[in-house]
Amino acid sequence: MIEKTILSNLIYNEDYCRKVFPYIKEEYFDDNSLRKIFSTYTEYMNQYKEPPSTEALKIYIDKRKDLNESSYKDVVNLIDELVVDKTTNGQFLVDETEKFCQDKDLYNSIRKAILILDGQDKEYDKGAIPKLLSDSLGISFDTNIGHDFLEDVEDRHKYYHRRDERIPFDIELLNKVTKGGLPRKSMTVLLATTGGGKSLVKCHMAASSLLFGKNVLYVTMELAEQEVARRIDANIMDITLDEVKELPLDVFEKKMSVFKGKTPGKLIIKEYPTASAHAGHFRHLLNELRLKKNFVPDVIFLDYLNICASSRVKGAAAANSYTLVKSIAEEVRGLAMEFNVAIVTSSQFNRSAYDSSDVELSNTSESMGITHTADAIFGLVTSEDLESRGQIIFKQLKNRWGDLGHYRRFVVGIDRAKMKLFDAEESAQKTLFKEPQDDKKQKRNDSKFKSSDDSDESVFDKSTFSQQWDIKPKGKKGLFEVGDLQ
Repeated sequence: MIEKTILSNLIYNEDYCRKVFPYIKEEYFDDNSLRKIFSTYTEYMNQYKEPPSTEALKIYIDKRKDLNESSYKDVVNLIDELVVDKTTNGQFLVDETEKFCQDKDLYNSIRKAILILDGQDKEYDKGAIPKLLSDSLGISFDTNIGHDFLEDVEDRHKYYHRRDERIPFDIELLNKVTKGGLPRKSMTVLLATTGGGKSLVKCHMAASSLLFGKNVLYVTMELAEQEVARRIDANIMDITLDEVKELPLDVFEKKMSVFKGKTPGKLIIKEYPTASAHAGHFRHLLNELRLKKNFVPDVIFLDYLNICASSRVKGAAAANSYTLVKSIAEEVRGLAMEFNVAIVTSSQFNRSAYDSSDVELSNTSESMGITHTADAIFGLVTSEDLESRGQIIFKQLKNRWGDLGHYRRFVVGIDRAKMKLFDAEESAQKTLFKEPQDDKKQKRNDSKFKSSDDSDESVFDKSTFSQQWDIKPKGKKGLFEVGDLQ
């Protein structure tokens, strides 16, 4: 009954058609004749962008080559039987159609899941089952048709003043340039040379997020799970990597017991073989963690982007590094949107950045598609002299949440032995930048970094840059202070 009612209103009720047609699928109809009518209706709608009349529908039916004489008569007779009751409430029809679509899609997904489990479906594996079911349960008719700029003033004002939940950093300047931390549904990329500190920064950020009480998922395809854990142990205990290995079991357990009692957050570290996992695997992992451990991450650290696989680009197409890496970046950012998390990952600089004291987006290796997809990109600049002084330079290369002119480059303290970052002293920033207060001051600041002939010389000389000051750790901010776990 409901199937005939839906088809009747699709033909005779254009307002109803506009609301529900995008969500109805041919496989929702059990009766073969109704299915043929709907597929013909869809063909007409796609071409003429309006519902067909019964006469137009019959003409299109005449063109079909897959109907024998008996089936043709059944379809034409059924079209003649389609009528609407104009006294029926329109919203009631929409609501019932939504329930119909939800029930049918869930039923079809369960059938598909059974075929997958029996090995009869070659398109999907078992990891796709949770996604199939969740998509079916999440079907909803979207009644929002856009933001009316002149009429929805109050809604827009509330949005401007809404305080978004962010994943904070324990580094003051990182919080400043990101307006308080990483927003959900975003992807941040760290760029550096090999050995430039990408994994250290991600491990520090993971420890910091955990200290702030967030749920953290760390996915690694470069280091073993235990090696990532050792780096985070060193960070939160404020001891060196070597000292972590030398701790007696009773001392190690005591320190971790103190730490566990002070944060409500959780940290899960998952290892995949290099280049073997893609967004589909990560989606399956997130669903498994939610079902088996009741674990829903606030932030995901992915180490690292270029050694992921793509779920879309395979075979000969994967030989094109631009297409492959761009696809990976898009899939990973889509995952952030789907699961409402912030994702932090990394990539390499190309060879031209290895001997450069300054970096740009053009120094991204393999694919500029990364720069097009990411919400924020930070370049990490280091050198032997900077390392000897315990310094690393963060440079904003892209930032959708703030002004690149503010704190474009800033110094952060680094302790590689303890896998830690810390706020540098104020004096460390003075010769690098001066916070802009107006356009004229900003121009004067910018001019300090330009040569007289306006050439493309480096912003600063890495060999002498760090000799102008000393940096002393100011301690970790958040739930813990340095020494709490000692």
